[in-house]
Amino acid sequence: MSERHDTTDESDGIEAARRDFLKGLGAATAVGVTGFGLGQQSEMQSLEIVDDPIGSYPYRDWEDLYREEWDWDSKARSTHSVNCTGSCSWQVYVRNGQVWREEQAGDYPRFDESLPDPNPRGCQKGACYSDYVNADQRILHPLKRVGERGEGQWQRISWDEALTEIAEEVIDTVQAEEYDGISGFTPIPAMSPVSFASGSRLVNLLGGVSHSFYDWYSDLPPGQPITWGTQTENAESADWYNSDYIIAWGSNINVTRIPDAKYFLEAAYNGTKRVGIFTDYSQTAIHTDEWISPEPGTDTALALGMARVIVDEGLYDEAHLKEQTDMPLLVRADTGKFLRVSDVPGLTTGADRPDQMFVMQDGQGNLRVAPGSLGERDGQYDPSESISLNFDPQLAVERSVQTTDGEVQVRSVWNNLNDELANYTPEYIYEETGVGEQTHQEIAREFAEAEKAKIIHGKGVNDWYHNDLGNRAIQLLVTLTGNLGEQGTGLDHYVGQEKIWTFKGWKNLSFPTGSVRGVPTTLWTYFHAGILDNTDPDTAAKIRESIEKGWMPLYPSEREDGTRPDPSILFCWRGNYFNQAKGNVAVEEELWPKLDLVVDINFRMDSTAMNADIVLPAASHYEKHDLSMTDMHTYVHPFTPAVEPLGDSKTDWQIFRELAAKIQALATERGIDPVPDRKFDREIDLQSVHDDYVRDWQTGEDGALAQDKAAAEYILEHSEESNPSDTDEQLTFDEIDEEPKRLLATGDHWTSDIEDGEAYTPWKRYVQDKEPWPTFTGRQQYYIDHDWFLELDEQLPTHKQGPVLQEKSEYPLGYNTPHGRWSIHSTWRDNTKMLRLQRGEPVVYLNPEDAAERGIEDGDTVRVYNDLGSVEVQAKIYPSSEPGTVRHFFSWEKFQYPDRDNFNTLVPMYMKPTQLVQYPEDTGEHLHFFPNYWGPTGVNSDVRVEVERVDDGSGSTGGQGGDAQ
Repeated sequence: MSERHDTTDESDGIEAARRDFLKGLGAATAVGVTGFGLGQQSEMQSLEIVDDPIGSYPYRDWEDLYREEWDWDSKARSTHSVNCTGSCSWQVYVRNGQVWREEQAGDYPRFDESLPDPNPRGCQKGACYSDYVNADQRILHPLKRVGERGEGQWQRISWDEALTEIAEEVIDTVQAEEYDGISGFTPIPAMSPVSFASGSRLVNLLGGVSHSFYDWYSDLPPGQPITWGTQTENAESADWYNSDYIIAWGSNINVTRIPDAKYFLEAAYNGTKRVGIFTDYSQTAIHTDEWISPEPGTDTALALGMARVIVDEGLYDEAHLKEQTDMPLLVRADTGKFLRVSDVPGLTTGADRPDQMFVMQDGQGNLRVAPGSLGERDGQYDPSESISLNFDPQLAVERSVQTTDGEVQVRSVWNNLNDELANYTPEYIYEETGVGEQTHQEIAREFAEAEKAKIIHGKGVNDWYHNDLGNRAIQLLVTLTGNLGEQGTGLDHYVGQEKIWTFKGWKNLSFPTGSVRGVPTTLWTYFHAGILDNTDPDTAAKIRESIEKGWMPLYPSEREDGTRPDPSILFCWRGNYFNQAKGNVAVEEELWPKLDLVVDINFRMDSTAMNADIVLPAASHYEKHDLSMTDMHTYVHPFTPAVEPLGDSKTDWQIFRELAAKIQALATERGIDPVPDRKFDREIDLQSVHDDYVRDWQTGEDGALAQDKAAAEYILEHSEESNPSDTDEQLTFDEIDEEPKRLLATGDHWTSDIEDGEAYTPWKRYVQDKEPWPTFTGRQQYYIDHDWFLELDEQLPTHKQGPVLQEKSEYPLGYNTPHGRWSIHSTWRDNTKMLRLQRGEPVVYLNPEDAAERGIEDGDTVRVYNDLGSVEVQAKIYPSSEPGTVRHFFSWEKFQYPDRDNFNTLVPMYMKPTQLVQYPEDTGEHLHFFPNYWGPTGVNSDVRVEVERVDDGSGSTGGQGGDAQ
């Protein structure tokens, strides 16, 4: 029998405790402990009940104590520019000249009453950004390094001294015609486009190099430009609520998309089924209806297994596949190339380039020209053409064709895809991924049969070497089922603010000359850090071939004598390049010594600042004018200064403007002649660089862009989204300061229009309006007939094991560095409030079985190591993790580790050759290097480690810290 408890006695005890507490409060009040005297106590005891506190509330002067506690002198609208897709509007309150609290703005206008209210937006990080305004790590004065890089030994100098030293180095570099050794690294323009443009504008005027970032962070999903010819295109998060079925695939929404998670959660009230595909039982998985946990790195196999079910059971959208995809196109069996119109005698077309026109077969067996292919288009985007069909193409085709080379066997892409999918049997899927044979089939059927289905695709798939194959396989599911181009459908890939709404205004502000040296940061780092010399011969040969053919640019450029100089100057602002560098051992030991000058513009002392030569104090986000936007929503809102910049800090725009002025003054004093640009038809004139910086190049007005706010207004005025060409309506800075405004239109780099009363959903221009997709074939293209894709057997999505970087027998644990809840990249990693919500130091998460096997308990200090290096961290036992994986949530600063290494010390840097191509090889309209659209991604998974307990803090042998790969 269970023991009997007397609940009556227990409740009596609670009441007695309450009475004793109140008696104690009364006694304390009498002696003044609470701050009230007996007079106030008497007044408090005579409180009156307010019957109608909203409609009629009497004034009671004693309540002024509380009112004054929350009083403020002024408030301003701002946000947090920290490489975050949130783009949340906040009210910043100021009292006695100090920012003392922030509050989520609740005034986003609703555009669809049937969707959840967009208000408010924000997260726990934004709620304490004011800590940074007066933080100990706030940089208040220009600093010059006096010790070795990274030692933290600084000398305070004046602005004039700092700008003079930088300007003289720049002048010498340009005068020596080494201007393409000047690099500017800053991420994500959407989060603060004026601040992005500040340094990019000067670097552009100097003939320097602008670095990519989206691919460098391994955020870019390369499968999207491969298949859809477009940089990441997503629905705004409000559209999640329109879906009947959502798969969250490797996207930990509740952690990394906090302001938008409500749409995912509230979709359940709308009847939406939510499935989570995560290797761990994540903070999002707990809110899904079903959770699937594939083995790490096997997402491609799982997606192709689901695709097989959809195809084998006839659950695909045949009409969509025939019109919108390359599935009916014919492929030559002898070469693996598409059958071109120019290959077939007697097959005619009015197109100028029949060798870039493709062939289908109609229901009567006749060969037909596929409309909308690149051969009849004017460039990659051409809305004047159409992919609409006036015949019924056949999906399943296998036949011979008489060509200019004789009789050739051909097969449709559809038939080739069916052959590939035949490999992914239920038995194989279970063996490879660990997902049950029936489970993946049931999810595939449900997804295909849903009226409106959507996949929210996250960075978890992108971190792997074969990320392009994973992207393409997952995309195939929405293509097969026709879930594109309508509300509630699609594949939404949110990692970083990859796209900026006000594109043209930002682009013209950032790159006024129109002649841009852009470089893929992954390739630049790989080459100049000496990693190319240590990679495998086949990959090294393809990297060199890509550079030689001009498919991927590399700066400084090769000189006429065959030499290539080292980079010399690096400007870094709004980012933390040094902390985020894959292969950071090679970066620190090989690349960094080549740089004569590293300048970091920053509001806080981070890892890049610690390893810079000169650090310039930047205004915080509450101390400047700028804009904020994201593809997570269709609003734009501003930064406005709540307070003056602290100490000697200045806004990014002001810093680079004043540097331009210093360069111009010194160049004029020294009589520096203009330097011809070896690549572009222009001269680099240092004697006019400041005048050019502040001039409006569109109107020719001198000095028009001297101030940050004027630059923000320039962006709004010159962008289709905020100043549409077909209407007099225009968004102004003052209007968006009053409240966030929904953008008015979309520019050419978006694939749908903004429609009244509808959440933005992409692809309508192609699916509904029948414009050609911006691919080689004019369709969603799953077959890539580039020579390198054919050589590597990746012409279609296929599952492959990643490269073996460390042997499993020696390093048995997989290593993963996901995004965390308590920071946005490295920002807030050093914030006291956020550290108090976790363990306050770098932590690795271990499955209990792995920990027990190694004698590790929760809270132990452990060494994580492989052949590249080692780091000491605290161990946390994480039962939600799959066995065999070490999770090390990324972005901890290097100085937060005892040995000044960090999470990337264990990660080599490597590139996949298929991401170095141009396609078509001669012209590149489909795949060509463009910063943050197409280029090699800096992947950081496929890594293996071992973990050991550190008994006394002194450590044992562990990793050897070998050569970076």
